[in-house]
Amino acid sequence: MADVFKALADPGRRRLLDSLNARNGQSLRELSSELDMARQSVSKHLALLESANLVTTIWRGREKLHYLNAEPINAIAERWISQYHLERVHALADLKTALEQQTMADIEFVYTTYINTTPEALWLALTDPAFTRRYWGATLDSDWKEGSTVTWEQNGVVVADPDQVVLESEPYRRLAYSWHTFTPELAAAFGFSDDFLAIVSAEPRSKVTFDLQPMGRTVKLTVVHDGFEPGSTVLSSIRGGWPAILSNLKTLLETGEILPEPTPATS
Repeated sequence: MADVFKALADPGRRRLLDSLNARNGQSLRELSSELDMARQSVSKHLALLESANLVTTIWRGREKLHYLNAEPINAIAERWISQYHLERVHALADLKTALEQQTMADIEFVYTTYINTTPEALWLALTDPAFTRRYWGATLDSDWKEGSTVTWEQNGVVVADPDQVVLESEPYRRLAYSWHTFTPELAAAFGFSDDFLAIVSAEPRSKVTFDLQPMGRTVKLTVVHDGFEPGSTVLSSIRGGWPAILSNLKTLLETGEILPEPTPATS
């Protein structure tokens, strides 16, 4: 975590994080213009933030977009936060909240973590119902071929829909599927209100993508959940669930255990 604290120590890099917190998914040109900083300086700061995993990047055509990544702050909070002085705990908690909160400009969720595992083991953990139940509390049943349906089971409720399908499948490299259907049965199981169910059911179906990149003895996992409209209620909901699910996934693969009480992305 030394790289994280080093990255956060510089006021210029904190300004970049503030800018991305206000409007996520910016290009180098946009960040340089907004902060009135030289492109070379911004590029160097971004490189340090990316190496500390506080910023993750995605290519959209020829443009490289930058996103906040809350994973390092989550790791600090989960593993060491109890060892810090109260004021430092509050500072870390505030930063964790800032990195995870939704801004009006956000239309997608992006999260990157590094897991000490193999692409084969990580792929199994993403696709085997026995694994997903342990760290997620849900099972996703499919043959994981492009175009195949995905049957979702959680809290005793089975959600099957012909539009709930595998969109991309490249074993050990990339997996994408459409997000599940919000049904009255699922709403009842999770205690969703009728108003909430009506809102999320009316939103366009979203998509989640897992990119697996081997990096020596670890695998870089980037999760992109997109397809949302501005102000999406589903996006606001899944932003709170994914960090806990992915922390559980990482812990399970690295230690064989999971963190207490996994938080479903649908809650």
